[in-house]
Amino acid sequence: MTLKCITCGVNLVGQDKFVKFACPSCGETEIIRCKQCKMNSNEYVCKKCKFIGP
Repeated sequence: MTLKCITCGVNLVGQDKFVKFACPSCGETEIIRCKQCKMNSNEYVCKKCKFIGP
């Protein structure tokens, strides 16, 4: 399984402090974000429903 940040695409294998959660809109897509993108509130887009989150 590949763990990549949905915002910046950085490989998260072997890293800690990243978050993984279901899309708050559709609940069907797994959103994975790195520590930096989360701290900076960088936007992400759900690949299924196109929800844009902070």
